[in-house]
Amino acid sequence: MTAEWRRPLAEALDALGIDRSPDELAVTGELGHLPSRLAVEEIAIASIGAALLAAGPAELATEHAAAAVRSEAHLRLDGRPPLDGFAPLSRFWRTSDGWVRTHGNYPWHREALLRALGATDDVEVEPAIAELPALEAESRVVAAGGIAAAVRSPAQWRAEAPGRAVDAQPLVGTRHVDGAAPRRGRLRVLDLTRVIAGPVCTRFLAALGADVLRIDPPHRPERPGSYDTLLGKRSAVLDARTPEGLARLHDLLDGADVLVHGYRPGALERFGLGFDALAEQHPGLVVVSLSAWGNSGPWGERRGFDSIAQAATGIATIESTSDGPGALPCQLLDHATGYLCAAAALDGLRRQSERGGTWLRELSLARTAHWLLDRPRTEHPPLAAAVDPWLTSLNTPDGRITTVTPPGRPNEQALSWPFLHPYGSAAPAWSREHFGLL
Repeated sequence: MTAEWRRPLAEALDALGIDRSPDELAVTGELGHLPSRLAVEEIAIASIGAALLAAGPAELATEHAAAAVRSEAHLRLDGRPPLDGFAPLSRFWRTSDGWVRTHGNYPWHREALLRALGATDDVEVEPAIAELPALEAESRVVAAGGIAAAVRSPAQWRAEAPGRAVDAQPLVGTRHVDGAAPRRGRLRVLDLTRVIAGPVCTRFLAALGADVLRIDPPHRPERPGSYDTLLGKRSAVLDARTPEGLARLHDLLDGADVLVHGYRPGALERFGLGFDALAEQHPGLVVVSLSAWGNSGPWGERRGFDSIAQAATGIATIESTSDGPGALPCQLLDHATGYLCAAAALDGLRRQSERGGTWLRELSLARTAHWLLDRPRTEHPPLAAAVDPWLTSLNTPDGRITTVTPPGRPNEQALSWPFLHPYGSAAPAWSREHFGLL
C-alpha cells in the first residue's frame, strides 16, 4: 500500500513530543475509504496512529480507521440511527454575495440564530440570510451568541487576522508549571467536553483503561441519543455555577490525573479554573484544552464546530460541487483533533511521571484544518469499506447499541468499550476501582 500517512504521522509525533517512529505503526489495507480532494484518510491514520503510539507500538487497519472517524454515522440503537444528524438550521445558506454555514443543533444555538435574523421560526431564516452579505450574516449571528461562518477560500481565510492567528499556533501547544511531584499508578480523567472531538479523546482513554467521568451542566443537556459520546465513561450532571457545585468540582479535580475540557479560551477563568489557578490549586494535573479557533487571535473566544471550521478555513470551498460548498466525507477535524488530544494527554502523563509539574496541552479544530490543508492532495481510487468487522454491540437500559470498536491494537492488544452507561446516570464522584493504562 502507499504510505502517504507516514509524513503527517511524523509531524504529529514531533508536535506532541512523542519519541517514536512512524515505523512502529503497522498499517494494513489500502487507502480510498474516505474519498476527498484532501488528504483526509492520511490525516485520520496519522492522528489515530499518534494516539496509539503514545501507548506503545501498534497496528491499525485502514478500514478500521475509516469506520472510526465516521463512528457517529454507524451508531445504531436496536438497528436504527438514534440521532437525525444535523438539525434543519445546521446547513449552508446562500447569501447576497456567497454562502454562510450555521449551526443550530442545540436549542440555545437555534434560538440565537433566530434572534440574530429577527426570525420567529425556521422558515424565515432562508429569506433573511439571502438578503445579507455572507460576512454580515456571520457577524450578526455571532454577536447574538450563535454559531456561523462565511464560506471562504483557503487564501481568503489565511489573509484574514483569524487565519493568521491560527497559522501562528503550533499543532499542539504545551505549557509547564513546576512544583508538583511525579504521579504514577492510576489514570482518572475528568471530561468536560461534548460534540465529538473531546468525547473521541476521552472515550479512547477509557478504552485504554482510564476511569473517565464526564460532567455536564444541568442547563445545557446533551442531545438525546448521543450515545457515541458516552462510550466507556460515566456521566454525571453538576452545576458549577453554585457554590456547592463548584466545591464538588474542585473535589473531583483533587482526584483527577487528567482534565480534558472543550471550553473556549477564558471561559474557565470565570470559575477560577484557568490553567495557572489549576496549577496552584490542583498541582500535578495534565490539562488538555480543546477549542475551535485556538487560544489567541480575534476568534479565540468564538464558538465553533467541525462544520463551521470547514466553512471558514476554505475546506468547504475545496470540496464544493456545482450545487455549492461541500464537506469532507467525515467530521475529520473533530475526530483527528480528538485522537491528537488523547495522544497529548498520554504524553502529558508521561512527562508528568518523569518530571513532575502541571502540564497544559492546547489543540484546536482550526489548527487541525490547517494541518490538513497543508498536506499534498492525493486522490485515491474509491474503495468500498467493510464496516461489519469493526462493529460491536452493548446492552443498555435504552436498548442494544451497535457502534464501532476502538481503532487499532496497541502492544498487540485489541481494544474494547468497557461499558455504555446512560447520560447523567452517575454520581459526580470517582470510582473506587483501580484503573490504569491497558
